[in-house]
Amino acid sequence: MELNLSSMATKIPCSGLIPIRSLLNPSKSLSHLPRVSFSVSSPHSLKLMTSTKLIAMASASSRDFEMSNLTALSPLDGRYWGKVKDLASSMSEFGLIYFRVLVEIKWLIKLSNIPQVTEVPSFSKEAHKYLQGIIDGFSMDDALQVKKIERVTNHDVKAVEYFLKQKCESHPEIAKVLEFFHFACTSEDINNLSHALMLQEALSSVILPTMDELIKSISLMAKSFAYVPMLSRTHGQPASPTTLGKEMAIFAVRLSVERRYLSETKIKGKFAGAVGNYNAHISAYSNIDWPHVAEEFVTSLGLTFNPYVTQIEPHDYMARLFNTISQFNNVLIDFDRDIWSYISLAGEIGSSTMPHKVNPIDFENSEGNLGKANAELAFLSMKLPISRMQRDLTDSTVLRNMGGALGHSLLAYKSAIQGIGKLQVNEARLKDDLDHTWEVLAEPIQTVMRRYGVPEPYEKLKELTRGRAVNEESIRKFIKSLELPEEAKDQLLKLTPHTYVGAAAALALAVDDAVHLGH
Repeated sequence: MELNLSSMATKIPCSGLIPIRSLLNPSKSLSHLPRVSFSVSSPHSLKLMTSTKLIAMASASSRDFEMSNLTALSPLDGRYWGKVKDLASSMSEFGLIYFRVLVEIKWLIKLSNIPQVTEVPSFSKEAHKYLQGIIDGFSMDDALQVKKIERVTNHDVKAVEYFLKQKCESHPEIAKVLEFFHFACTSEDINNLSHALMLQEALSSVILPTMDELIKSISLMAKSFAYVPMLSRTHGQPASPTTLGKEMAIFAVRLSVERRYLSETKIKGKFAGAVGNYNAHISAYSNIDWPHVAEEFVTSLGLTFNPYVTQIEPHDYMARLFNTISQFNNVLIDFDRDIWSYISLAGEIGSSTMPHKVNPIDFENSEGNLGKANAELAFLSMKLPISRMQRDLTDSTVLRNMGGALGHSLLAYKSAIQGIGKLQVNEARLKDDLDHTWEVLAEPIQTVMRRYGVPEPYEKLKELTRGRAVNEESIRKFIKSLELPEEAKDQLLKLTPHTYVGAAAALALAVDDAVHLGH
């Protein structure tokens, strides 16, 4: 089963969370808690949904909140919290614990549906409702209870298992099968699916929709400024004119390509036991096709099944995913720097080539955070596919840093969107640029000369333009002196730096045909 993220981009956004550190005080009463749940659309299909409920500040004072911002080690959890908090419900420690709980419960339910596992009879509707209620009602208090257990067990996944046993020991039906929580599982069976679901939720609910918003903003610029001529610059020097819209269209299309690659990434999962061979499963029930059961279970969560694994899912899909986000970010850095350059070309404060009365701070913020994000993404993509023998634990601590890489990316996207919203075109400045660069018409003149066999066209234009002031008068005088058909001369005489833009406007106006976003 292939996960298509593009079809999930319109899901309800993740609930925002206040920083976890401000919730770890049991004395704080929390009246609104995050809810993340699966809704069943068919017996074989599960859609990951996040409710719109937000964690309220509850009784925490604004002073407490400001203090937590001031003491945060990462600016994502401090200064920039308001812009990245939508990622917290999926990419935080709370999110990881929640998805572990979900996977453990779904596995117990799966076992109850396997006829050969007679020790776990099919659950009644009431038992199903009870188990689903643990998922749907999972709260910050529950997560804190798991952390409390972990302090005793010194094992985070085992703490989830014990938490679920405590939750279900009072239920007469489920209490009979408590030891089948975590049956035949290694911790990584639970963890790899939880990390996959964390990424799935973060991408579908937050990252992809924000990418789409960014691309749409740039596409709108492309269409709005399709007919606004501007001087190109190659190697920093004046070059053939273009239109502002066409230059924006290029970035919209480039970004949309990377966004599509990202949405097509298969998010994978394994469920094959301690070293990937179903050793424990077969020792207990040798008459069950465990690889088939595992595939059914993994795909029921909306993930792609990976049958060839060690103790861990090898994380190759993660490397591909992070590399794609990094390339998206690279294209956006190129955009940020171009916008910065357009702004700086004006040479005066308060009025510039691209925007009017703004400075490039938003694009500088975007560029800086993209650099930080890409450094982390590069590390993740290089490290995660490497694990000694059947597994080592170096990936465990590294995977806890996925939220930082995505957080800095998200912050960069929002900064760029904010900057775009402030831009206004200073057409007078663009016109002035073109009025003073008639030498750019040397290209069409030379090309027409070649068509009609005029000897040494390059050399003649070089003599006209190199080291000399070129203006409208000198260009027109040169055209009239050429041995060309009158019709060709008339066409050249009609050209100005403002009109010599080729198909730029048409390319800009057609940007929507080249940009394909999720729906």
